[in-house]
Amino acid sequence: MTKFLITSALPYVNGVKHLGNLAGSLLPADIHARFRRQTGHEVLFLCGTDEHGTPAELAAQAAGLPVADYCARQHAVQADIYRRFGLSFDHFSRTSGDANRKLTQEIFLALDAAGFIESRTIRQAYSPTDGRFLPDRYIVGTCPHCASPNARGDQCEACTRLLDPADLVNPYSAISGATDIEFRETRHLFLKLAALEGRLRDWLATRCNWPPLVRSIAQKWLDEGLRDRCITRDLDWGVPVPKAGFEDKVFYVWFDAPIGYIAAAAEARDDWRTWWQSDDVRYLQFLAKDNVPFHAISFPATLLGSGLPFKPVDVIKGFNWLTFEGGKFSTSGRRGLFTDTALEACPADCWRWWLAANVPENSDTDFTIERFVDGVNKDLGDVFGNLVNRCLSFAAARFESTVPEPSEPGPLERQLVLALDARLVSLRAHHEALAFRKAAEEVRSIWRLANAYLSEAAPWTVIRTDRKRAATIVHAGQNLVRIAALVAWPFIPFAAKDVLDCIGEPVVWPTATDSLPAGRRIRVPPVLFPKISAACLPPG
Repeated sequence: MTKFLITSALPYVNGVKHLGNLAGSLLPADIHARFRRQTGHEVLFLCGTDEHGTPAELAAQAAGLPVADYCARQHAVQADIYRRFGLSFDHFSRTSGDANRKLTQEIFLALDAAGFIESRTIRQAYSPTDGRFLPDRYIVGTCPHCASPNARGDQCEACTRLLDPADLVNPYSAISGATDIEFRETRHLFLKLAALEGRLRDWLATRCNWPPLVRSIAQKWLDEGLRDRCITRDLDWGVPVPKAGFEDKVFYVWFDAPIGYIAAAAEARDDWRTWWQSDDVRYLQFLAKDNVPFHAISFPATLLGSGLPFKPVDVIKGFNWLTFEGGKFSTSGRRGLFTDTALEACPADCWRWWLAANVPENSDTDFTIERFVDGVNKDLGDVFGNLVNRCLSFAAARFESTVPEPSEPGPLERQLVLALDARLVSLRAHHEALAFRKAAEEVRSIWRLANAYLSEAAPWTVIRTDRKRAATIVHAGQNLVRIAALVAWPFIPFAAKDVLDCIGEPVVWPTATDSLPAGRRIRVPPVLFPKISAACLPPG
């Protein structure tokens, strides 16, 4: 059976992430990892904090901490938040670890030996006020392509174009705000991406199953012509460059960060090479659209050029952006809802369900508090929670908290099995196609089908005249609760596991004909999803 290597975008260590980060990579990756485990596959789900580069240095400076101490603290904070969100990483790593340093240097040396590294003299931004060279994100200015006033020296978040500091209009220092920017000559190392363009085109041609969003971004980059990229920086914090004459420099964060996926496996598993150097592994990446160029172009080029037998990605699932009340989430501007405050306001399953059901797959999705409250109350409270409560409470009251012995199923039950079987086939297909909204819609449809059956069969009425028939209905209803919880588990694992524990069932992939054994004791869980209101949510 195929093994699945799953990675999500590495969240930057510079502060707690907002819901957009969760929706655009971390949560979908977790849902798919859970589905693959549920269907019997071996899974290695890896993530970690991205700890190098100017974002970490700037955040540490603002916090008044040494950058290593700041990163250690923030890694612990983020790891705890993701644990409370139910993200089921097999390992949550740090790119500042020894494994990533060693692997980054090994891959660099292989690229250098293969002739894909070149030393060049460049003109780099220098601030007399700050008394130092200013790498990419230490420079802010106006984007020359879209005129966004907040473009960074490495990339414009507004239009996703990659930039060099010299491209910016009216640049200034992110440290001091000084505008006395000069460009002085200095030596740096470049990855010769242009020389790898042919290999990349051939490789991308074998990835015809990528989603249109990802393929279009990758193809656009190729069609515009690849530029060699500077992979070193004048920073103290980062992976040291193992090359004579460059001992005072470190690698660019986007060079070492993706290698952190391999390093995470090396930290987690003694057999890590079987995951990164084997044909029986399917490798899937989950990330937002602004990260696509690095994972669809730069990282594959790094691996292909190195000649080392590391497995490039099979499928990249890219996502559009989650917006907040009509505008962009902003970490630096603290605009939107952030994962720590979200967990204080509502249980993790509420956020997981709404974000999955509204995941920005084909276009940007706007989060509003009104839509969130309405969706959670209807889907989780009125549909799933109502199904569990009405069925198990009735069984507890009228059948002594047991699974009753059923008699011969009637037409309603036979129709139910056929309908469930079709929906479970459809749901599995949506999961396998990485179609998260459609999968959530199918889960919702199964919940509604179960509620519709109970309403039509009406065991609370039938029991007055035909206890055997009522027992059959309740037995079918308890099986529906089981199926409803199992299909929900990848999305809302905490509530689903509570329900499964109440009926004594493990987490497996359901079939329409599975049956709970008669005589088993059951419990009624507390109300799974009490109604929420806008008043309980922070304004963002």
